[in-house]
Amino acid sequence: MSRIVRATVTPILISDPPLLNVLGVHQPYTPRTIVEIETDDGVTGIGETYGDTDYLDVARKLADVLPGRDLTSMNGLYALASATLTGATDEVKEFDPAGLRGTRNNEKLIRSVVSAFEVASLDALGKTTGLPVHCLLGGKVRDRVDYSGYLFYRWAEHPDGEAPDDWDAALDPDGVVRQAQRFADDYGFTSFKLKGGVFAPEEEIAAVKALAKAFPGYPLRLDPNGGWSVEASVRVAEEVGDLLEYMEDPTAGVAGMAEVRERTGAVLATNMCVTTFGEVPEAFAKDAVQVVLSDHHYWGGLHATRELAALCRTYGVGLSMHSNTHLGISLAAMTHVASVIPDLSYACDSHRPWQTEDVITEPHRFTGGAIEVSDAPGLGVELDRDALGALHERWLARPDMRDRDDVAAMRKVHPDWVQPSLPRW
Repeated sequence: MSRIVRATVTPILISDPPLLNVLGVHQPYTPRTIVEIETDDGVTGIGETYGDTDYLDVARKLADVLPGRDLTSMNGLYALASATLTGATDEVKEFDPAGLRGTRNNEKLIRSVVSAFEVASLDALGKTTGLPVHCLLGGKVRDRVDYSGYLFYRWAEHPDGEAPDDWDAALDPDGVVRQAQRFADDYGFTSFKLKGGVFAPEEEIAAVKALAKAFPGYPLRLDPNGGWSVEASVRVAEEVGDLLEYMEDPTAGVAGMAEVRERTGAVLATNMCVTTFGEVPEAFAKDAVQVVLSDHHYWGGLHATRELAALCRTYGVGLSMHSNTHLGISLAAMTHVASVIPDLSYACDSHRPWQTEDVITEPHRFTGGAIEVSDAPGLGVELDRDALGALHERWLARPDMRDRDDVAAMRKVHPDWVQPSLPRW
């Protein structure tokens, strides 16, 4: 049986456009962590996760204790990582201000790190056995995975001119529709999600109506990241509920979501109030969410994602997939696990069109808004070491960007900007 002889963690910074959300705006660069696991057979598997300092610290500690372990001992990764944090507090915050990732505690931090090591292990195991990752998860039930175009209000450029791209500003309904048209033309997306919580609900209602007019029959979603009160959420649901396949986290917390559901009957999705297994019972019992947006980083890997899918199936809750500012390694992992889940009810999210840099040799191509599931061994992607090295050099040169901070980025344009208290409206 193959054993791990080396685990390597490489922090990088990738370009990120000036995308707006309820807390502020994305910085020009965002941190990611790339994990490599090498076996005594000379095989290397790769994984990817968040790169903020807290995540990176845990990843480095886990990498130090992995050599000598059996490659297939993935069930023990969480316990192994937990042991590196002995004595740490388990502080829980209502929201993670860095990235709107829901509650933040050590369990979720560890799971997010473990996810990269599990994916790297599966990639290495697949290469060793000659099997694609989806076969290691039980076999694919679809050959293509549908993704939804992820629309953002945005500026044309960052205030300092860093990380330029060729997209225009989108600050009103017309700008959002133009953005969606390019997504449809370039990538073939046939559904759209708009990141809301940026402007007053009435303005975002107008954007949804404009999208519905421009793209009749396209499934639409609106996600204000808990930025609305219950009353505002109810008002939006009554105004545009029939134009949306679901509203994502319109208001904060299980109680608020349950009230919106009870008063409007709207289909509500979440990647904020249900992001750990411990949050499932209350949310499902109160009918607070009808769609869980899985994220293999949050939940601890691809096997954990299948466990979540089984829970959702048991309780009649829909399932889709949340994305973060990921690269091609994570997109490959998302596609493999999405391919093996029978009841994937909706197209998955992906930030990927916004990220033009990558650390794999052949970045994915969206065709008809979907990605083909690879049958190559492992994840079916290969690491581009030159790109990895260049992005790591950027990380070394920019210590000011090693933790995502949308609020600080917003202050470069609006010096008096403070972290908004949710709900904003």
